[in-house]
Amino acid sequence: MRREELGDLLALSAVAEAGSFTRAAARLGTSQSALSHTIRRLEARLGLRLLTRTTRNVSPTEAGQRLLGALRPAFEQIESELASLDELRDKPAGTIRINTSGHAASTILWPALKQFLPKYPDVHVELSLDSALTDIVAQRFDAGVRLGEHLARDMVAVRIGPDLRMAVVGAPSYFDGRSKPKRPQDLTGHICINLRQSTLGGLYAWEFEKDRREINVRVEGSLIFNDMRMVLQAALDGFGLAFVMEDQAQSAIEGEQLVRVLADWCPQFAGYHLYYPSRRQPTPAFSLLVEALRFDGAKRR
Repeated sequence: MRREELGDLLALSAVAEAGSFTRAAARLGTSQSALSHTIRRLEARLGLRLLTRTTRNVSPTEAGQRLLGALRPAFEQIESELASLDELRDKPAGTIRINTSGHAASTILWPALKQFLPKYPDVHVELSLDSALTDIVAQRFDAGVRLGEHLARDMVAVRIGPDLRMAVVGAPSYFDGRSKPKRPQDLTGHICINLRQSTLGGLYAWEFEKDRREINVRVEGSLIFNDMRMVLQAALDGFGLAFVMEDQAQSAIEGEQLVRVLADWCPQFAGYHLYYPSRRQPTPAFSLLVEALRFDGAKRR
């Protein structure tokens, strides 16, 4: 196989994974027109249409899907072998790509990376912040970080953080002239700040539990955000009640900028885990990072 033919196949794989010539070109560091020319050249050489192009997306044809099915395992094997060469180096090296939520990045990953990276200057880490449940295999991430309850069964999971807890909070000014809710059902009479879920697109139903009794409440209010930081800010400014991570609101609660309610209805739940495909052979750099992130209940981050 000639060198340019291998490059054409890599380009095909990138476009199919991204579902877009624009996104694939950005990932490959080339122009959209050059990438389109590469794919047309490959299709002309094979005499087959490999991609179906529409105004919204790009998807493989039957022939393209068959070719990609053979290419992906081969490319993964090549990547694995190249990564394994790091074992021959005196120092761990390589790039580790992790998909994570913003909250996990700021509270778990970054505090650990600040200590880890100076020790291993040849290791590079890319954090992609995304609140949706991304397919880390399809998007070619080395690992993902999610709550324990959201982990796929075919993944290796490593606990990297403590149990978490939610909190219902509101500014003191919000409660002027209003009674505090004593049970989740009382929230229907309050102005609440909604969070739109990135994964499903719907509004998040506030989840409560007490004495093994679970209650989900659909709240209403004039504000909807898809970012928890904005939900918290709106609560601080007195625009309603918010349902946020306890650690995000803790300093404001202690400073009496926020008032907490329904604490007895907010139990702890499984915290963050790092997960990665069980079939992938970890590189020395990745293994070191996993150990640096592994949660030890005796340690405080």
